[in-house]
Amino acid sequence: MQIFGLDIGGSGIKGAPVDLDKGDLTLERHKVLTPHPATPDSVADGVKQVVEHFQWTGPVGLTFPGVVTGGSHIRTAANVDKSWIDTDARTLFSERLGGLPVTVVNDADAAGVAEMSFGAGKDRKGTVILLTLGTGIGSAVFVDGVLVPNTELGHLELHGHDAEKRASSKAREDEELTWEHWARRVQKYLAHVEMLFSPELFIIGGGVSRKSEKFLPHIEGIKAEIVPAQLQNNAGIVGAAMRAVQA
Repeated sequence: MQIFGLDIGGSGIKGAPVDLDKGDLTLERHKVLTPHPATPDSVADGVKQVVEHFQWTGPVGLTFPGVVTGGSHIRTAANVDKSWIDTDARTLFSERLGGLPVTVVNDADAAGVAEMSFGAGKDRKGTVILLTLGTGIGSAVFVDGVLVPNTELGHLELHGHDAEKRASSKAREDEELTWEHWARRVQKYLAHVEMLFSPELFIIGGGVSRKSEKFLPHIEGIKAEIVPAQLQNNAGIVGAAMRAVQA
């Protein structure tokens, strides 16, 4: 069975049809840059470009980088324009896509669902936390395989700042940190999250998961197992498609 998955991020909007039996893309994903400012109308135009690239006419699952309640309503917008807050995203995207059925889910939650089904979290019990280190830090928390939605742990305070301002991949790039220096920041963040939740497993996702060998070996003193996401930066696309079927 194929469903279209689309991942809206702070830097790019990317999507592709997904084979839900294999948890993999059936075609090479297509990406457009996230517009700035990332308003509802401009992002919806980007979503339309990606979907039309594949001439897709069926259900579409989308991720959003913020809290999503009821599968539609946007409650936070840390890395996109604040005008997203209180937007009915499902209606907006469905109308822009000519009435196609649409499901909207938090981006990290979608990535987590995919990793728990097809990736690094498969068959893992206890508390598992996926953290996407990208433009910000997204989080997905699972207890015995069950998702606790919209956790937004990237906004925990770390040294007087939102953690994502210190330990995201964007922070590493903006401040031109070495991988080792950045790893120490990630370590401090993981230690804080571990103190609060005592997980058995951390899964590190986002585009930086492709380069895990550059920073994971420098992270020390964390009791939980730490592994890179197996689906890497496609996890959000796969999870969005999965949630579209579940909805």
